[in-house]
Amino acid sequence: MTKQRITVLCLLSFVLFATGCQHLGSQQQFKIEAEKYRLDNGLEVILHQDKSDPITAVALQFHVGSNRETPGRTGLAHLFEHVMFQESQHVGQDQFFKNIQAAGGTLNGGTGPDSTTYFEVVPNNALEMVLWMEADRMGYLLSRVTQEAFINQQNVVQNEKRQVVDNRPYGHTDYVIGKLLYPEGHPYNWTVIGSMEDLTNASLKDVHAFHQQWYRPGNATLVVAGDFDPTQTKGLIEKYFGEIPAGDAVADPVAIPVKLPETRRAFHEDNFAQAPKLDMVFPTVEEYH
Repeated sequence: MTKQRITVLCLLSFVLFATGCQHLGSQQQFKIEAEKYRLDNGLEVILHQDKSDPITAVALQFHVGSNRETPGRTGLAHLFEHVMFQESQHVGQDQFFKNIQAAGGTLNGGTGPDSTTYFEVVPNNALEMVLWMEADRMGYLLSRVTQEAFINQQNVVQNEKRQVVDNRPYGHTDYVIGKLLYPEGHPYNWTVIGSMEDLTNASLKDVHAFHQQWYRPGNATLVVAGDFDPTQTKGLIEKYFGEIPAGDAVADPVAIPVKLPETRRAFHEDNFAQAPKLDMVFPTVEEYH
């Protein structure tokens, strides 16, 4: 490719980008129609209808992630995510997976610094089953979280850390960045998966306390999107989630802005990496400003 052609392509790309930005700026703000309300126990509910396909998506987000942990107890939020897929009072061992998959649906969960989310996508005739199972593990899980179940998932998470962090190229990058960017004790100073030492020292008592403190209706948002009947769905949500006790109110996290007095540089030797990797990280405003 000639230098002249490269220049023309670069100019064309810039014009298209600038035109696109100008066009977007002149349009009205993008908006998704949704209904939002709360149950008496504090659970936030968001409903969005989309009749394009006979499927329904459900997402239940608890507003707790690794940022609610404390030094010496890191990794609990992610560990508890795994525990949630074991069994609850009325849903047997591994039945959460089996029921969803038997209905032709998919499911998963994820933990981040600020939240933990569980989601399912199913044919619309399986919506009631999903709501029932999600409510059961929100309100009636702890009686089934035994020492055996806890150790099982503790081992799973430890192996996950070995696979995706300890023995993977660039696996420790986030750890190094967190230590450089945030001071000790800051809720983003540690990684979501936590340290191996903290995972090893975690106990069944820690898991029970974590659920009781954070997994309550007033600290969660339930989203139903897709093909469903709003009136019927509201009734099902009230039926299954409405009876769960509200518990104590959960205070919103307080933002702790980071200001670096100087540029920090670090070199981390990675025995698994085949090529160098450069990360340039700049602290900005908090995500929910």
